[in-house]
Amino acid sequence: MFVCHDIRMTPALVWLIAAIVLIAAEVLSGDFVLVMLGLGALAGAGSAAVTGNAVIDVLVFAVASAGLIWIARPALKRRFLHGSGVKTGIEALIGAHAVVLSTVDGHTGRVKIGGDVWSARSLVEGQPIQPGTRVTVVEISGATAVVSPEP
Repeated sequence: MFVCHDIRMTPALVWLIAAIVLIAAEVLSGDFVLVMLGLGALAGAGSAAVTGNAVIDVLVFAVASAGLIWIARPALKRRFLHGSGVKTGIEALIGAHAVVLSTVDGHTGRVKIGGDVWSARSLVEGQPIQPGTRVTVVEISGATAVVSPEP
């Protein structure tokens, strides 16, 4: 027996599909406009689910999209284009505090930075640093931390 169901798309579903398409398209543009429109379409979907009034749905979409474009978009662009100021990787180690595990001289030694053990050498040639001494990481040279004793 063959049964054909009448499939009708509710306005909320249409808004939801539009939101998904716009947000997915943002991956190609990277300008944060389409994602703002997609979020506005999500607001329109919410409005359609609650009110069922097309005029109100379009107004909610327009106000939400405009607000996001004028308020949220500039902040997001600043954050992603100029960075958050958070250092990562090797940059995050510069200025970090460490503890000497084995005597550090101008060529060899071991320090513990955070939870990791690193090979290390002293910033000043001929200035050995004894185990247990707190040091500051001045630079990273390859896989070696260049350190200086803390005052």
